[in-house]
Amino acid sequence: MAALRLAMAPEIKIIPTSKKCNAVARIVSIIIAGMTDSSVSIIVPTYKESPNIRPLVERISLATKAAGLTVEIVIVDDNSQDGTVEIIESLSSDHPVRIKVRKNERGLAGAVIAGFREAKYDQFVVLDADLQHPPEAIRRLLERLNEPGCDFAIATRYAAKGSIDEAWSTGRRFASCLATLAARPLAPLSDPMSGFFAFRRQTFQHATKLNAIGYKIALELFVKCGCRSPGEVPIEFSIRNAGQSKAGLREGMRFLRHLVSLYWFKWPIAMAASIGSSVLIVTAIVYFLCRAMSR
Repeated sequence: MAALRLAMAPEIKIIPTSKKCNAVARIVSIIIAGMTDSSVSIIVPTYKESPNIRPLVERISLATKAAGLTVEIVIVDDNSQDGTVEIIESLSSDHPVRIKVRKNERGLAGAVIAGFREAKYDQFVVLDADLQHPPEAIRRLLERLNEPGCDFAIATRYAAKGSIDEAWSTGRRFASCLATLAARPLAPLSDPMSGFFAFRRQTFQHATKLNAIGYKIALELFVKCGCRSPGEVPIEFSIRNAGQSKAGLREGMRFLRHLVSLYWFKWPIAMAASIGSSVLIVTAIVYFLCRAMSR
């Protein structure tokens, strides 16, 4: 009878631990993929960008449709009065685009923040209107954002496989490298100057003392939202499609002030100590020079 029971017992297969782990990982990845949010609000700040609006909206629509995403394109315009409103109205029947016009404010950072507050979805993507940022990379940004642990996904020119259009001047490349090096201690990003990024509403809601000045809003958000686990997506950074760049001496000075404010926010004691030390050193030098000259 014992032999008969043994013969009738079901065969038990012992699965090696590594195979078990792989099977569990596959199941978890399938569950996560099913839970991944496919809806996204795409925020585009504009000022005097009317020649770029139509090709930008068409490329975003084509790229996101191919990726199976549910999107809204929120154009936040600083009262350009250049036909942008009329172009958006003509596109809105065929594309998921709408516009918010700010009449009493001006500035890219403020426009982006206003766009977040207008957005109806919980995933945000920000990109410039001049087509230097390829809309086709939106899908990869969101994929990176939805990887476990990632709280901020940013497109980069400087990581492996990233690049800059050959038409960029040597002076512009040099200025970009200097700005990147100056900002690097604030964020572990290869391209902290990038304006093409994705993050979640929940992250935005954790922001502390947002300062809507200048045009490097990604760096501001990364620092002030307390982001810890960024993900990067390499892109080819193109030249401006049409219109004129808003960068200049005034924006450069704003960037320097912005950088100082971020350093002060992140390391207030160290900044106070360094300023105090600098004042003491300068005072000592002036004192000894005056003593030497009086002899």
